[in-house]
Amino acid sequence: MSMTDPVADMLTRIRNALQARHSEIKLPSSTLKVEIARILKEEGYIKDYRVSTGDDRPQLGLLLKYSADKKAIITSIKRVSKPGLRKYVNSQKVPRVLNGLGIAIVSTSRGVMTDKKARETGVGGEVLCTVY
Repeated sequence: MSMTDPVADMLTRIRNALQARHSEIKLPSSTLKVEIARILKEEGYIKDYRVSTGDDRPQLGLLLKYSADKKAIITSIKRVSKPGLRKYVNSQKVPRVLNGLGIAIVSTSRGVMTDKKARETGVGGEVLCTVY
């Protein structure tokens, strides 16, 4: 089984795990996925992440975060740019998610960052996904 969109797969796994109230998920790791995990942690959407190099393939483990009343912190996590239809924006057009309440994760020439950081740095790039 070849996977055409590993990022979409990651987001779907997060959504499914949150729906099923899992505390932790494991998925195949990649540099991009680790960067997305780093941002999710920095922005407070997940508790933590770790890369374990076990057998032959590195695994990315995400510790999901819920509020005190067991509600998922992430209410929505959506893929924006898809392999069939890439979404690129310049620094002026970086999207705002829920008027700044949510985040867009943008892959730029200066690395993967949030929409806010991309605007501050003045770079555009590929809008990977939105989270709130």
